[in-house]
Amino acid sequence: MTALICGSMAYDTIMVFQDKFKHHILPEQVHILNVSFLVPELRREYGGCAGNIAYNLKLLGAEPLIMATVGKDFTPYAQWLAYCGIGQDFIKVLGDNYTAQAYITTDLDDNQITAFHPGAMNHAHLNSVPTDRGIRLGIVSPDGRNGMIQHARQFDEAGIPFIFDPGQGMPMFDGQELLDFVELATWVALNDYEAQLMRERTGLSPEELARKVEALIITKGASGSLIYTGGECLEIPSAKPNAAFDPTGCGDAYRAGLIYGLLQGLDWPTTGRIASLMGAIKVETYGTQNHSFTLAGFKERYHENFGHAF
Repeated sequence: MTALICGSMAYDTIMVFQDKFKHHILPEQVHILNVSFLVPELRREYGGCAGNIAYNLKLLGAEPLIMATVGKDFTPYAQWLAYCGIGQDFIKVLGDNYTAQAYITTDLDDNQITAFHPGAMNHAHLNSVPTDRGIRLGIVSPDGRNGMIQHARQFDEAGIPFIFDPGQGMPMFDGQELLDFVELATWVALNDYEAQLMRERTGLSPEELARKVEALIITKGASGSLIYTGGECLEIPSAKPNAAFDPTGCGDAYRAGLIYGLLQGLDWPTTGRIASLMGAIKVETYGTQNHSFTLAGFKERYHENFGHAF
């Protein structure tokens, strides 16, 4: 049972400014902005949507295949993937580029200033969906624009069902382009903000959008999620985290739960709850790939949260 995870691989450099930006950025002087923030706290994390989804899917016992383009600085990340037992057959290293990188500075009000360098991610179209690896399903998650378009078409041509997960990449596409993705996809996954943006750009309500695919999934953070399928809307409750430290990457963890349920042939109420618990476990840890669990422990927490086994 193999899933092909198409999307970004990135380094996230996260810095904490022990003050508030508003004390140092003067509104009347923003036209001549020149500020420097001392950041005594810094973390460098492995991230990117494809990396995060694959990491979480591996924890559930599946064997994800990542398809992504990375740069000449990818060696530490490659070593981490090898340690985690995640295959790298379809990760293409481009020697003239850097791996995608996000530089995030957070203040004490949880405001963030982020700089993102796409680097090798812009060349995602240099990869092609393989048709000889027994891939059961795939996901097109945020990546280079041309790569996302190409990979959706290739999944369709190969007869491989896939999830369309535009995420942060949604602003790159207009309404017709988004509809083109939906027409090719088997499932669509959005958060509540993305669902509103999708509605504005395509003119379709969630109910109308859901009629074009087998299921439309809309996540709502701590409020749970909605799964539109078969002409009905399933309300999926949130799972209870033991602590709430860092929501970054929760959406990717949730999507790994969706893929696991689809690979296992589980029904949507169960699949949605597995995905919900994945998000809750991720929020308990800083960073997107620092949490861990055994499948037996996961099933125990599932029973504790939802009152039944899977």
